[in-house]
Amino acid sequence: MGKIIAIANQKGGVGKTTTTVNLAAALGVLEKKVLLIDADPQANATSGLGIDVESVEKGTYQVLEHTSEAKNTVVKTDSPNVDLIPAHIDLVAIEIELVDKQEREYMLKTALAPIKDEYDYILIDCAPSLGLITLNSLVAADAVIIPIQCEYFALEGLGKLLNTIKSIQKIHNKDLDIEGLLLTMFDSRLRLSNQVVEEVRKHFNSMVFDTIVHRNIRLSEAPSYGESIISYDATSKGAVNYLNLANEILNKNAVAK
Repeated sequence: MGKIIAIANQKGGVGKTTTTVNLAAALGVLEKKVLLIDADPQANATSGLGIDVESVEKGTYQVLEHTSEAKNTVVKTDSPNVDLIPAHIDLVAIEIELVDKQEREYMLKTALAPIKDEYDYILIDCAPSLGLITLNSLVAADAVIIPIQCEYFALEGLGKLLNTIKSIQKIHNKDLDIEGLLLTMFDSRLRLSNQVVEEVRKHFNSMVFDTIVHRNIRLSEAPSYGESIISYDATSKGAVNYLNLANEILNKNAVAK
């Protein structure tokens, strides 16, 4: 059975999309079948995998609206073993359109049920908010990865997100686990980066991934070419970091079974 993992943090600029795209690519080269769902109206995961956002006719919007079956919105990407349900700017309207619908929190979960077993992993790139789209993503997910940047305001808003996750566990999805907290944008030359790592590990202990994603120029360049870091520069530190993360997740889930 496939595992659905949401990558979420309402704080912007922490590496959610970078993590979703590159973790998907890393799992793909490790011969896992992956579906990436772009659940962010900015559609950066879509363009980051080389898909022209303007050409998207069906995607996450139609899936959430239940006007198209999920399987009919899936597109192939150039990353081995990685499929995509793309996003378009029209996704921004879904927050308003779902408000008066019954079971609105379960729209994504219901839509993904028929295709969940076709993939080893389904990764959801969440928007930087705790709105209805992110709520749908967390209700549909089996687990959540929370990226935390190694900078001054790293823990700002984390308490709010963890409270939201607790509330979802209580009301909508008792099986939702925290897959792990992922430290991103680490710069070993900065004392602050090292302090953040120390503080996060002290507070959250085993919840934190061993893998740390370093600040890396190649990681920043890859999306502008519509490529993951794995295909853009497989020898870069960023590629190694995400391959390590993929292996860590695979090992953790193998043990859990």
